[in-house]
Amino acid sequence: MQTEIKSHYNYQEIILWLEKKGIELYGNHFKIHESDYPIIYKLIAYFLKDEATCFQYNIDLNKGILLSGPVGCGKTSLMNVMKHLTPTEHKFSVKPCRDISYEFIQDGYQIIHKYSKGKLYESEPKTICFDDLGTENNLKYYGNECNVMAEILLSRYDLFTAKKIQTHITTNLSASEIENVYGNRVRSRLREMINLIAYDKTVKDKR
Repeated sequence: MQTEIKSHYNYQEIILWLEKKGIELYGNHFKIHESDYPIIYKLIAYFLKDEATCFQYNIDLNKGILLSGPVGCGKTSLMNVMKHLTPTEHKFSVKPCRDISYEFIQDGYQIIHKYSKGKLYESEPKTICFDDLGTENNLKYYGNECNVMAEILLSRYDLFTAKKIQTHITTNLSASEIENVYGNRVRSRLREMINLIAYDKTVKDKR
């Protein structure tokens, strides 16, 4: 089912361009499936800051994006391709949550600072897409267990309210699973700071 988009952007052309970009990044097997168009349209509207279309989709441009869907549906590669669509002032980096957890084992609590307030020598915190939320584990640093991503997300919420800095997330967890893993405080903060864009549970694994 395709929603008719009234926009001054040509979404079909943009999808072709994104597919080309994806092939550059991932090789010839990269393809944007027509069944994913409803998701892709929302992401394009958001990252191009197409206000009229976002309004149709009930997407708040001040908030970040939480892209959720089953394993292998292409969330990470999509966000990496969308990076190339984003105007300079809204550029973001994609950071796997597992990598953050390994950094935490290595460097401890300053990692939470690094992904929330920014590095000590950086004046401005950055927009980050935390990739594959839920694949990292609760980790011990000198015997203290820490839910690293919960701490980072709570700090990112403070950044969002104080400085309007956005956070994006990809995950295969449902909202209730996010609550189980990270607590209801994180879930309610995410509701305030993020637009949920979700794949259908039945979508096929594309790997």
